[in-house]
Amino acid sequence: MILTAVLTQEADGGYVALNPETGTTTQGDTVGEALANLKEATELWLEEFIAAWK
Repeated sequence: MILTAVLTQEADGGYVALNPETGTTTQGDTVGEALANLKEATELWLEEFIAAWK
């Protein structure tokens, strides 16, 4: 599965990461940290979504 990651650099430092398909949003001090946090948040969201359909 391929999902989208939209990263925005914040004026005060750090990055905000958004997955528009699920609406999950997170942040990190670096691009790598923001992406890792987004991956974790999106995986948790998908687990909950799938569990709700079982």
